[in-house]
Amino acid sequence: MMERFSNPVLLKELKLRFRAFKSFSGLMFYLAVLCIFVAGFLLIYTQFSGTGFFKPSDSFTMFAVLSILQMGLVMFITPGLTAGAISTEREKQTLNILLTTTQSSTQIILGKLASSVAFLILMLVAGLPLYSLVFLFGGVSPSQFIIIFLFYFLTLIAIGSIGIMFSTITKKTIVSMIATYGAMIFLGGITAFFFFIGMSMEQMAVHSGNLQNVTPFSPITYFWVSINPGALLITTLYPEMGNALESVVGISLPIWIVYLIFYILITIICLFIAIRKLRANMKTNR
Repeated sequence: MMERFSNPVLLKELKLRFRAFKSFSGLMFYLAVLCIFVAGFLLIYTQFSGTGFFKPSDSFTMFAVLSILQMGLVMFITPGLTAGAISTEREKQTLNILLTTTQSSTQIILGKLASSVAFLILMLVAGLPLYSLVFLFGGVSPSQFIIIFLFYFLTLIAIGSIGIMFSTITKKTIVSMIATYGAMIFLGGITAFFFFIGMSMEQMAVHSGNLQNVTPFSPITYFWVSINPGALLITTLYPEMGNALESVVGISLPIWIVYLIFYILITIICLFIAIRKLRANMKTNR
């Protein structure tokens, strides 16, 4: 029964990834960045306050900035771990051997994705002691902490799926990485740009008095901000900003619902394409 659910590809990838020196050097770099930030934050705020201790509001500010920094690091590191999962095998000419095994395309793709996600989860867990400082000073509820990490988990799985898909449908790792980082720029930056453009057009229509003659931009504007990871993180940390956004856009649906549906669909679609195209690309190369 256990053999049916076992995944040799996942076990092999986990052993190779967690035994590699570059994995632990990357983890050390990640923790060093967080430690430098926390130490600098503590030093600056205790110097400015002149009292030598933190207020709960200062502690929450550190939690918010640390969460944003960690989200940026996750979005930067995840494409590098997943964008070469299949294309590297193709470049090393080991993909042919892998496809001649009894492993299905689903096991290969999910094994590659799960090994990358496992390492990213290790990075998040390794940063928990730094978050414990926030609970030491107070100002943050455990529910906010859990929601933030669930948000990280969903986002890194979706980004990993995008990287796996591009790694499968492209022949070169560099092309796959460029495409994956391009997708990250779109989700993190272009969507924010579209949101501000939509809001500006709405305000111009309101000021000109021709709102009845223009196509309403509120649903489209709301969609762009709903799929932006930064917007969801900020509205999760500061619920009042989410309420203000809903009142400005005119839609009362919480953005985390749209975010959840969108990124689950993205994950499913990307994994489906990767599974379907894995052996198709192999037949083409023959």
